[in-house]
Amino acid sequence: MAHDIVFFLAPDDAAAAATRLRGPGEACDSVTCRFVEPDTAIAEWDMYFEQPSAETPPVAQLLAWAWPEWVTAPLNDGIEVFALPKRLTRALADASAAELEELAGRWTARLRAEGGDDMTDDDLLAVLQGVARLAASALNTGGALYSWSF
Repeated sequence: MAHDIVFFLAPDDAAAAATRLRGPGEACDSVTCRFVEPDTAIAEWDMYFEQPSAETPPVAQLLAWAWPEWVTAPLNDGIEVFALPKRLTRALADASAAELEELAGRWTARLRAEGGDDMTDDDLLAVLQGVARLAASALNTGGALYSWSF
Protein backbone atom coordinates (compact mmCIF):
# COMPACT_ATOMS: atom_id res chain seq x y z
CA MET A 1 0.00 0.00 0.00
CA ALA A 2 1.27 3.44 -0.86
CA HIS A 3 2.10 5.53 2.20
CA ASP A 4 2.24 9.01 0.71
CA ILE A 5 0.17 10.03 -2.30
CA VAL A 6 0.35 13.40 -3.99
CA PHE A 7 -2.11 14.38 -6.73
CA PHE A 8 -0.50 17.20 -8.67
CA LEU A 9 -0.58 19.34 -11.79
CA ALA A 10 2.16 19.26 -14.39
CA PRO A 11 2.35 20.71 -17.89
CA ASP A 12 3.03 17.30 -19.48
CA ASP A 13 4.22 13.72 -18.95
CA ALA A 14 7.90 14.70 -19.12
CA ALA A 15 7.47 17.20 -16.29
CA ALA A 16 5.50 14.64 -14.28
CA ALA A 17 8.19 12.00 -14.87
CA ALA A 18 10.82 14.42 -13.56
CA THR A 19 9.11 14.28 -10.13
CA ARG A 20 9.78 10.56 -9.81
CA LEU A 21 12.75 10.61 -7.43
CA ARG A 22 11.88 13.50 -5.12
CA GLY A 23 8.13 13.93 -5.54
CA PRO A 24 6.31 16.96 -6.92
CA GLY A 25 7.49 19.29 -4.16
CA GLU A 26 6.13 22.70 -3.35
CA ALA A 27 6.57 23.96 -6.91
CA CYS A 28 3.53 21.95 -8.02
CA ASP A 29 -0.05 22.67 -7.03
CA SER A 30 -1.04 19.48 -5.21
CA VAL A 31 -3.27 17.56 -2.80
CA THR A 32 -1.83 14.93 -0.47
CA CYS A 33 -3.29 11.94 1.28
CA ARG A 34 -1.98 8.80 2.93
CA PHE A 35 -2.56 5.09 2.95
CA VAL A 36 -4.65 4.61 -0.18
CA GLU A 37 -3.70 2.96 -3.44
CA PRO A 38 -3.66 5.73 -6.05
CA ASP A 39 -4.23 3.45 -9.05
CA THR A 40 -7.25 1.83 -7.39
CA ALA A 41 -8.63 5.23 -6.38
CA ILE A 42 -8.18 6.61 -9.90
CA ALA A 43 -9.89 3.56 -11.44
CA GLU A 44 -12.75 3.77 -8.94
CA TRP A 45 -13.27 7.50 -9.55
CA ASP A 46 -13.24 6.94 -13.31
CA MET A 47 -15.76 4.10 -12.97
CA TYR A 48 -18.02 6.29 -10.85
CA PHE A 49 -18.23 9.03 -13.48
CA GLU A 50 -18.70 6.54 -16.33
CA GLN A 51 -21.25 4.42 -14.43
CA PRO A 52 -22.62 6.61 -11.59
CA SER A 53 -23.84 4.76 -8.52
CA ALA A 54 -23.66 5.31 -4.78
CA GLU A 55 -23.07 1.58 -4.37
CA THR A 56 -19.54 0.23 -4.05
CA PRO A 57 -18.72 -1.72 -7.21
CA PRO A 58 -17.96 -5.43 -6.90
CA VAL A 59 -14.21 -6.06 -6.68
CA ALA A 60 -14.23 -8.04 -9.94
CA GLN A 61 -15.83 -5.11 -11.76
CA LEU A 62 -13.29 -2.67 -10.34
CA LEU A 63 -10.37 -4.94 -11.23
CA ALA A 64 -11.67 -5.25 -14.80
CA TRP A 65 -11.82 -1.45 -15.20
CA ALA A 66 -9.23 0.47 -17.24
CA TRP A 67 -6.41 1.35 -14.84
CA PRO A 68 -4.31 4.51 -15.07
CA GLU A 69 -1.11 4.43 -17.06
CA TRP A 70 2.33 4.88 -15.57
CA VAL A 71 4.24 7.97 -16.58
CA THR A 72 7.49 6.23 -15.66
CA ALA A 73 8.07 2.50 -15.52
CA PRO A 74 7.84 1.19 -11.95
CA LEU A 75 11.06 0.13 -10.26
CA ASN A 76 11.64 -1.82 -7.05
CA ASP A 77 11.67 1.34 -4.92
CA GLY A 78 7.87 1.51 -4.68
CA ILE A 79 7.58 4.95 -6.30
CA GLU A 80 4.80 5.28 -8.87
CA VAL A 81 3.77 8.19 -11.08
CA PHE A 82 0.41 7.83 -12.82
CA ALA A 83 -1.40 10.05 -15.31
CA LEU A 84 -5.07 10.48 -14.58
CA PRO A 85 -7.18 9.80 -17.68
CA LYS A 86 -8.24 12.98 -19.48
CA ARG A 87 -11.92 11.99 -19.27
CA LEU A 88 -11.58 11.63 -15.49
CA THR A 89 -9.88 15.02 -15.26
CA ARG A 90 -12.81 16.53 -17.19
CA ALA A 91 -15.37 14.70 -15.04
CA LEU A 92 -13.73 15.82 -11.79
CA ALA A 93 -13.50 19.41 -13.02
CA ASP A 94 -17.22 19.38 -13.88
CA ALA A 95 -18.39 17.42 -10.83
CA SER A 96 -21.07 18.89 -8.61
CA ALA A 97 -20.71 19.02 -4.84
CA ALA A 98 -23.34 16.25 -4.59
CA GLU A 99 -21.40 14.00 -6.99
CA LEU A 100 -18.18 14.47 -5.01
CA GLU A 101 -20.02 13.69 -1.76
CA GLU A 102 -21.57 10.54 -3.21
CA LEU A 103 -18.22 9.40 -4.62
CA ALA A 104 -16.48 10.11 -1.30
CA GLY A 105 -19.10 7.99 0.49
CA ARG A 106 -18.64 5.13 -1.94
CA TRP A 107 -14.83 5.37 -1.79
CA THR A 108 -14.90 5.47 2.03
CA ALA A 109 -17.17 2.40 2.17
CA ARG A 110 -14.81 0.40 -0.06
CA LEU A 111 -11.70 1.42 1.87
CA ARG A 112 -13.39 0.62 5.18
CA ALA A 113 -14.48 -2.80 3.89
CA GLU A 114 -10.96 -3.58 2.68
CA GLY A 115 -8.87 -2.05 5.44
CA GLY A 116 -11.08 -1.66 8.47
CA ASP A 117 -9.12 0.15 11.17
CA ASP A 118 -6.12 0.49 8.82
CA MET A 119 -8.07 2.88 6.61
CA THR A 120 -6.63 6.33 5.99
CA ASP A 121 -7.36 9.09 8.48
CA ASP A 122 -7.68 11.62 5.66
CA ASP A 123 -10.97 13.38 4.98
CA LEU A 124 -11.68 11.71 1.64
CA LEU A 125 -14.29 14.28 0.63
CA ALA A 126 -11.70 17.02 1.15
CA VAL A 127 -9.20 15.00 -0.93
CA LEU A 128 -11.74 14.67 -3.76
CA GLN A 129 -12.66 18.34 -3.56
CA GLY A 130 -8.97 19.25 -3.78
CA VAL A 131 -8.36 16.93 -6.71
CA ALA A 132 -11.45 18.35 -8.46
CA ARG A 133 -10.00 21.85 -7.98
CA LEU A 134 -6.72 20.63 -9.51
CA ALA A 135 -8.64 19.09 -12.40
CA ALA A 136 -10.35 22.40 -13.14
CA SER A 137 -6.99 24.13 -13.05
CA ALA A 138 -5.53 21.52 -15.42
CA LEU A 139 -8.29 22.19 -17.93
CA ASN A 140 -7.80 25.95 -17.63
CA THR A 141 -4.02 25.83 -18.03
CA GLY A 142 -3.73 23.04 -20.59
CA GLY A 143 -1.80 20.91 -18.10
CA ALA A 144 -2.63 17.45 -16.85
CA LEU A 145 -3.32 15.72 -13.54
CA TYR A 146 -0.97 13.11 -12.07
CA SER A 147 -0.39 11.12 -8.92
CA TRP A 148 2.94 10.40 -7.27
CA SER A 149 3.15 7.81 -4.54
CA PHE A 150 5.65 6.06 -2.34
